[in-house]
Amino acid sequence: MSAETIAAPRTPAVRKKGANWEKWGWIYMRASGVLLVVLIFGHLFVNLMLGDGIHALDWGFVAGKLANPFWQWWDILMLWLALIHGANGMRTIINDYVSGEKVRGTLVWAVAVAAGLLIVLGTLVVFAFDPCNGVTSDSAFWEACQAL
Repeated sequence: MSAETIAAPRTPAVRKKGANWEKWGWIYMRASGVLLVVLIFGHLFVNLMLGDGIHALDWGFVAGKLANPFWQWWDILMLWLALIHGANGMRTIINDYVSGEKVRGTLVWAVAVAAGLLIVLGTLVVFAFDPCNGVTSDSAFWEACQAL
């Protein structure tokens, strides 16, 4: 082998100043994935296995859960982690497969806007949920709403 056939060494990548967002995104995906497994299986166990199981799922069951701050925060944590986890995964896929800089930026922006909008709407549903809204005195839910 002569010196002419040996490839020149690549210039080492220079580390940019500031936060390493790809590293933190990678760490977030692992941590949120573990938390989501616990949250989702807990959610499924409580909703489908305890009590009357799937036969108990109705408006009253959901209203009762969403009236409890523990379950509100459980659902909010599950919602936020899942949407941010999914949006970060989509961002990674877009970065891997979309070659055009403008198209990539537009798609990443669209994913971020969609995730943000869904987080805001989901949070509003959980915290602004009023099971008695629109219930009249002749409704079957009237007495339950009076107890709240």
